[in-house]
Amino acid sequence: MQLRRRGIRDADVLRAIERIPRELFVDEAFSEHAYQDIALPIECGQTISQPFVVAFMTEKLDLNPTQKVLEIGTGSGYQAAILSQLCRRVYTVERWRELQKAAEARLAELKITNVTTIIGDGWLGWPPQAPFDRIIVTAAALDAPAALLDQLKDGGRMIIPLGENRDTQQLVQIDKTPEGLVETPLLPVRFVPLVHGRVKRD
Repeated sequence: MQLRRRGIRDADVLRAIERIPRELFVDEAFSEHAYQDIALPIECGQTISQPFVVAFMTEKLDLNPTQKVLEIGTGSGYQAAILSQLCRRVYTVERWRELQKAAEARLAELKITNVTTIIGDGWLGWPPQAPFDRIIVTAAALDAPAALLDQLKDGGRMIIPLGENRDTQQLVQIDKTPEGLVETPLLPVRFVPLVHGRVKRD
């Protein structure tokens, strides 16, 4: 109801959020806050986005059950779990092995089998499975990485936060059309930065 009041209308997105237990994806110390509309800290100095932002980004992807999606920034795995309910396949890239392993375990606990978690550099995407119908980036860059735009299918869509710092970030929708890339600003956001490279430790 909280999400409906804030303008989320897609019934499939709302059902997906109802099906995925958010408390499984937050630290036990914050479990009582799992369903508040706030971002919460997770391991490795990262965050799990507030439910509204997860729902909004998912709704703007405009998913269908035949599509293949690339997520940059696995984090807790919550966004990937939501996406898994709405598309054919999710490939999610994380630079921290600790986060990737924990997300993998949560997805297995929920018996979600259409998500592949990958350790890698989010700036480079995941060329072995390109092109993707949709790309969602859950960390902010100054500009959309060229490799990700290259891996977006013609007619595809990317949702990404862009901005120089946390005070100037804007969520942006990028559509790949026959005429070129079309950018649509969506709303102000605050995300952790998209960092080059993978973390060189296990």
